[in-house]
Order: sequence, then structure tokens, then C-alpha cells
Amino acid sequence: MAGHEGSALLNFDAFLDVVRDAPLISIDLIVENLASEVLLGLRRNQPAAGYWFVPGGRVHKGETLDAAFHRICHTELGRELERSSACFAGEWEHFYPDNAGGVPGFGTHYVVLAYRVKIETADLTLPIGEQHDRYRWVLPHNAAEDPSVHRHTRDYFAA
Repeated sequence: MAGHEGSALLNFDAFLDVVRDAPLISIDLIVENLASEVLLGLRRNQPAAGYWFVPGGRVHKGETLDAAFHRICHTELGRELERSSACFAGEWEHFYPDNAGGVPGFGTHYVVLAYRVKIETADLTLPIGEQHDRYRWVLPHNAAEDPSVHRHTRDYFAA
């Protein structure tokens, strides 16, 4: 199914079984430009559809964290970056009451590894359509206070 994580490696029903029964591991990218603004994308898919969120993606079975980071940067930013070039921002747990399939009765649990990267805006090729409808750059303190930014993303900028 286009637009759903998991469809490339597992059929979508098998992916939903994993979502129902186990946490997913993901990498979030806290992307900062040279003006100290952070990149947010308007999510298309559940969980968190309709909210502004940092780019990111899940780690695939058998994929090293370095390989996942490289793939996620390429997919989400149009730029290949190495994990060694990023600053680890901590581990987080994200719980959602819903899931990618909209199936009632179970939510989604992510164990998230967040990384900060600084980049020139001109170096990015941001994809529109599959995960995000549009993007914007905001100052971190504005992201922390904006209710249209998902609370899990606001948490990255609180403090």
C-alpha cells in the first residue's frame, strides 16, 4: 500500500501485526538550518496525521543504525548523511492511540533515537506526497509552543 510504512518489507497486514504486538524502533531527525530554525513536515499518515512533525522513519529488520540513518536522511531529506555527522539528542518513547492502518483496538509504540543535524537549506530535496504534504522552518521555541506541532515533536524543543 502506497504511503504506509512497512509495505516494502512486509505485507501491510503483517506489518500491522508487528505494530499491535511490539514496539517499533525509529530515528527522528532534528534538522536545523544556518538560521537556527528547525524543519517540520505536515504528516499525511497515521499516527500523527495532520500534525507538524520532524522528519524520521523506522529502522528495518536486519538494518544497522548507521544504514537506517543514511537511508532515512536520503528518503526524508534528499541528502545522504552519515550518523557520525549528527549529534545524538537522546532516546524517547512515543505512544499513539492509533496505527497506520486505522484498525481499532491498538495503538503504536515507538522507541525513538533522535539526532540533531545542521544543514544548509539549499542542500535539501524535500519529498512531497508520501509522508508530508508540505514543510516549514520554525524557531525551536516557536515549535515548542505551537499546538499544531505534535506533542512528541514539541518535546524535543521544550526546556
